[in-house]
Amino acid sequence: MTSVPRPPLPPSSLSPSRASDFMQCPLLYRFRVIDKLPEKPSEAATRGTLVHAVLERLFDAPAADRTAPRARALIPGQWDRLLESKPELSDLFAGDTEGERLTRWLGEAERLVDRWFSLEDPTRLEPAERELFVETELESGLRLRGVIDRVDVAPSGEVRIVDYKTGKAPRPEYSDGPLFQMTFYALVIWRLKGVVPRRLQLVYLGSGDVLTYDPVVADLERVERKLLALWDAISLATETGDWRPRPTKLCGWCDHQAVCPEFGGTPPVYPLSVRPADSGEDGQGRMGPVRAEAGRAVALEGP
Repeated sequence: MTSVPRPPLPPSSLSPSRASDFMQCPLLYRFRVIDKLPEKPSEAATRGTLVHAVLERLFDAPAADRTAPRARALIPGQWDRLLESKPELSDLFAGDTEGERLTRWLGEAERLVDRWFSLEDPTRLEPAERELFVETELESGLRLRGVIDRVDVAPSGEVRIVDYKTGKAPRPEYSDGPLFQMTFYALVIWRLKGVVPRRLQLVYLGSGDVLTYDPVVADLERVERKLLALWDAISLATETGDWRPRPTKLCGWCDHQAVCPEFGGTPPVYPLSVRPADSGEDGQGRMGPVRAEAGRAVALEGP
């Protein structure tokens, strides 16, 4: 029996990744969220998924057994699990008849896992949560959701949010993106639990750096205003169908060049109903708040 694909739906929630997509390029956001265009898996992203799975599973063992050799030993099994859940990942190593590329790739994952032990001591950690899905709805009706790598809770009740990055720590001028992601999570925890996380911690396995930030209420209120403005712009683009590409150096890594106007392509027919962009009303016939032009850059406060 052939399954009937579900019709596209307008966006209904926001995650850190999708918020970053829109800020990077509104058209990219559309391709991923509304059109749901397929993308080829990359070796780097898949290695990150593998390493995250290993670090999560390591905490299943008693504290004394959380050693680097045990973590390395988890890698083959977690890779098999990934392949079972996503068979298309096998295409990453198509033509690798001798297995040399796969062996090298798995070795790189081992080195990242080994480096983690020089940055944190898992025998002294008892995470309250691992790979925690969180979701909350703001007073505006905007739903925020995401997955937190690790949540630590001290005996005093103080909360630390930890995120693993398998790349290198960015230069200071490019640190806003990771900080935005972490304050996003802190905002969700605050709205869910009424607790401001004591610390936000980014563990960069690619470079061996650990970056921390201690947020205050004003930080979370600021990121909330930023997200509301961002959602306002996304809503307008959704209603009008006006999604503008925003060319950057990152375009060279985009899977959607064939359907991007910046590369001479034509986007798929917009699958949602639209209203005139200059009607001056929101989707329910009321005058809405001042919005950015659909698909253009949104002037937002920093995190």
